[in-house]
Amino acid sequence: MKSASYGLLLAVQFLTRLPVPVECPWNAATSRWAVRCYPLVGLLLGALLAGVSVGLQDRVPTPLLALLLLSLWVALSGGLHLDGLMDVADALGSNAPLARRWAIMKDPQVGSFAILALVFLLAWKGMLLWALLETRASPALLALVPALGRLGAVALLVLAPAARAEGLAWAWKAHLGRRDLWLSAIPLALLLPWLPDWPRLLGGLLVALPSFLLIYGAVMMRAFKGINGDIVGAAIEGGELWLLLIAWSWWWFATG
Repeated sequence: MKSASYGLLLAVQFLTRLPVPVECPWNAATSRWAVRCYPLVGLLLGALLAGVSVGLQDRVPTPLLALLLLSLWVALSGGLHLDGLMDVADALGSNAPLARRWAIMKDPQVGSFAILALVFLLAWKGMLLWALLETRASPALLALVPALGRLGAVALLVLAPAARAEGLAWAWKAHLGRRDLWLSAIPLALLLPWLPDWPRLLGGLLVALPSFLLIYGAVMMRAFKGINGDIVGAAIEGGELWLLLIAWSWWWFATG
């Protein structure tokens, strides 16, 4: 149980900017539990977003509430995954040979493709949040999307090969197996009773997530011959955006 507790705290420390005033040991057991807790941390972030949404939906104009939720979303994660998205966008946009793409991804300077990817991703996320708020979609969706996005990250870490025997993704992968992927999905069951018509909605999202991961994973394998931490971070951002789009589409058709 101590390893599980430390693993959860490690996941919170790594994936969020929430204060954790505890020094957690890093070893095979705690790192494995940390990855298992990725979706649970996403659930925590999403619950905070849902709480703000419920508390302010009838008090704040919808566009401002959508912007507030988006800002909080970025602040809680510290922009960690956006950094990965920007690095991957610059590398892909370069159309350079493989070695040069890796060099671009590691370069701390920000290029035009990174800026474009950041602007469009945040714009689309903000607009979809606005649209979901307008349709009075269940606030539980705001908890489910970050959780599923991080479940997708676990799937990549477990199933996709590391491009190089170095870096954060390789360190996380060293102790993982398929069992860890299944265990990481357990916290999502906590949301089921709170979702209206949840079997169809959850079924749709669970189909949408693997579809995204298959396409994204194939593109990354072709471009980089494997994954690293930036690629996993970009998958979280892209997965969340895709899931927001699917959730809005489902809600719009269901209530239209």
